[in-house]
Amino acid sequence: MINKKIGLIGLGAMGLGMAGSLRRAGYEVHVCDTRKEIADAFARQGGVAHDSPAELAKQVDVVVSVVVNAEQTEEVLFGQNGAARAMAKGSAFVMCSTVDPNWSISLEKRLSDLEILYLDSPISGGSAKAANAQMTIMSSGSPQSYAKVGEALEAMAAKVYKLGDKAGAGSQVKIINQLLAGVHIAAAAEAMALGLREGVSAEALYEVITNSAGNSWMFENRMAHVLADDYTPLSAVDIFVKDLGLVLDTARASKFPLPLSSTAHQMFMQASASGFGREDDSAVIKIFPGITLPKKK
Repeated sequence: MINKKIGLIGLGAMGLGMAGSLRRAGYEVHVCDTRKEIADAFARQGGVAHDSPAELAKQVDVVVSVVVNAEQTEEVLFGQNGAARAMAKGSAFVMCSTVDPNWSISLEKRLSDLEILYLDSPISGGSAKAANAQMTIMSSGSPQSYAKVGEALEAMAAKVYKLGDKAGAGSQVKIINQLLAGVHIAAAAEAMALGLREGVSAEALYEVITNSAGNSWMFENRMAHVLADDYTPLSAVDIFVKDLGLVLDTARASKFPLPLSSTAHQMFMQASASGFGREDDSAVIKIFPGITLPKKK
């Protein structure tokens, strides 16, 4: 039984799964994406498609934004046909992107001036977990914002962390998560690359490491992509160019040293500059010289 209308903007790898989770939880889900065919396909499965964020915002009192970065969020809200101009007073905007925490804090103030509630709610877990409502949401915002959004966060995620009563804390925790994720992917690629250079069987190395103390979730997940020679971008190299850049900008402001993050960022930068920016982030392994990567059998 449908219990509430909700809007979701951005039907990428994560957003599409989140929209599906909301629909299965009984929401009437209104969607919008720059790729009209994706929104129309979702509508054929039981959602409602709109041509612009403004059109969507007229129909709902909670808007969830699942776009890539702050620039795209700005466009969703304040661009031509943006949602902010159409959202009713007292409605809520849920921001799920990885952004500079200070930008998120400023966005809360800008929306408050329009009498729009705001939840700083970055997400983690990948497309498979998003599709099965098993991802993690790192949120912060006012009690009024949580009350307005209701149980929608729980409908999209297995774990919803409420980290404070104002914007910023959610984004701060997310960029620390991205610090670890980026460093772990870079380290996993380095380890696999060394094994390949030394003539170790890639399959054997993967089997041993994933059953030993050196394993990490990122090694197990991303090096499987390398073994399969599948660099389809579930999360692209350029995402970590951006996210580790945010990590370093945050630390630079307080003169806090992050040597591992800096090295990992340079590795992703090199991969991007080498033409791999839109490939899966495991493609960072391609920066290493003198190795022969596994090929599809």
